[in-house]
Amino acid sequence: MTVASPPPVDPPTAADVVENAILGGKLRLLQPTRGYRAGMDAALLAAALPAGPNDRVLEAGCGAGAALLQIAVRCLDTRLVGLERDSSAAALARRNATLNGADDRIEIITGDVAAGFAALEHPLFDWAVSNPPFFDDETTLRAPAPAKRSAWIADDGLGVWTEFLTRSVKDGGGVVVIHRADRLADLLALLGTRCGSFAIRPIQPFADQPAKRVLVHARKAGRGPLRLLPALILHDRSGSKHTPEADAILRGEADLPW
Repeated sequence: MTVASPPPVDPPTAADVVENAILGGKLRLLQPTRGYRAGMDAALLAAALPAGPNDRVLEAGCGAGAALLQIAVRCLDTRLVGLERDSSAAALARRNATLNGADDRIEIITGDVAAGFAALEHPLFDWAVSNPPFFDDETTLRAPAPAKRSAWIADDGLGVWTEFLTRSVKDGGGVVVIHRADRLADLLALLGTRCGSFAIRPIQPFADQPAKRVLVHARKAGRGPLRLLPALILHDRSGSKHTPEADAILRGEADLPW
C-alpha cells in the first residue's frame, strides 16, 4: 500500500473512548471521549446512500467509522472501504468494525485524500461518500480544539476532496456528500468537472429556518437535469427532539431516497 500516512500512534485506550448505541440500538459505536464525535451528519450521509447488494463503497475521511458502520447496517452485502488520515481514528474504526461483527466487510486504510485515489491501489468503486471538513481557511472561524481540527479544516481545500471522490468511482457510479449549505455552489462546480445528474436535498433545522446542510448526490458522467428535492426538517416546535421523519432516519427505520 503506497498511501501516505502520518506516523503511527497508540490506539485509543478504554479511558479515551465512550460507547454509544445508535440506529435504535442496532449499532454500538466507540467514539473519542474528547475531540470530534460524529452525530447527525454521519447518520444522514448513511441514510442517503442507495447502495445495492455487492456494491463497493468508499468513504473518504471515515473517522471512527460512524457513517461507514451505519451504511453496513443499512446496505446489506456491500463491501466497504474507509480512508482516514488520523491513525488513532482509523484504529478506532477497526475496533468498531470488530465490535459490530462487520470486519469481514469493512477495510480501514490509514491515508490521506491528498495522496490521490491511485495511491489506494484499489479498483474503481460503485459509490464514494464523504462528510468533508467544512472549512478551507481556519482564519475564518475561531480556532477549533486541536483534537477537532482535522474534522473542521481541509488543509488542501475542498477541491482535493471532490477530486478524490470523483476519481474513485466508475462511470455511472455515484457520489454522495453532506456539507454546509453555503458551500453548495462550490460543491456543484467542483463535482461538475466529472459528474452530473445532480440531486440536492436541503437539511433545515426548522421549517421556518434556512438550510444549514445539504446532501448532494451526483453520477459520474451523468447527463440528467439537476433536481432540487424537498427539504428534510429536523425539528418542530412541539417539544419533541426531532420530527417523526428525522427520528425514523436516526433509528434506522427510514432512508433518505433520491
